[in-house]
Amino acid sequence: MTYIAVRNRALEIVDKGSRGDIYSRTCDLFLSLLIIFNLICVSLESVDSLGNRYSVFFQSVEIISLILFTIEYLVRVWTAASKYDVAGNAISRRLRYIFSFTGAVDLISILPGLLQVVGVSLDLRWVRILRLLRLLKISHYSSAFSDVYSVISEERNSLLATLYLLFVAMFFSSAALYLAEGRAQPDDFASIPDAMWWSLITLTTVGYGDVSPVTPVGKIIGSFTAIIGVLTVALMTGIVSSSFANRMALKKTMLDKEIEESLEDGIISSEELIKIQGLAAELKMSDEQVEALITYERMRRSHRLKNN
Repeated sequence: MTYIAVRNRALEIVDKGSRGDIYSRTCDLFLSLLIIFNLICVSLESVDSLGNRYSVFFQSVEIISLILFTIEYLVRVWTAASKYDVAGNAISRRLRYIFSFTGAVDLISILPGLLQVVGVSLDLRWVRILRLLRLLKISHYSSAFSDVYSVISEERNSLLATLYLLFVAMFFSSAALYLAEGRAQPDDFASIPDAMWWSLITLTTVGYGDVSPVTPVGKIIGSFTAIIGVLTVALMTGIVSSSFANRMALKKTMLDKEIEESLEDGIISSEELIKIQGLAAELKMSDEQVEALITYERMRRSHRLKNN
């Protein structure tokens, strides 16, 4: 194999695995399990009794993980040059990965360990928190993060409008409660900023109960604030859920369209099948469901040709 072919194959393996590629799927599964295992170890290590008793084990896990994640990062930087769907030359493609969100997460997840290796002293609490960022590395193997980002990006105007209403309600309710409760509870509602804590917790429907109105007017203001909070949270939830539903419907339409176009010549090639399976994987569809869709489209096409 040539250098370019090896690099392209390495990219296929470290990227999100496609159906039928056992090496890529195995790599995804191994790294995902390693990430989860790391999170468990970091969490348990923060318990002093366990951290002291199994310190050698936790250190061994971190060293092995650091080596594997560093190799993975270097391979991703190297293979980024084979992402031909990204404009530019090999260097610009690598730089684009390095400064991308996923590239930054990959680097930050290994940076604390590398700094400790070279002798830089770091606060252990911060090291553990930064290690927990490895959870975001799973975005390499799942479309969940990209779907969430796309939904927020598409609905940003609606979400910003809802957040604006939430902040307006927070300021007015905190000012009103400051007037109503300031004398009755001078410690909890000494100023409008102090009242904002109660307002924010009430509007977001959390309701810790550490601070609450006691005067009749304050209770009325609190009731209206709680109702506005429920409506605002429901509005934001509806916007996000509706966008997710529309996105899934769009993916389903794209899958149906791809199957229809692939069957125009009566035969689905291996390249077309891989593309169909990739779209189906995003919808979490099984091979049996994909085969059923293809069979249904064949029957529909056959029926249409007979009628013509």
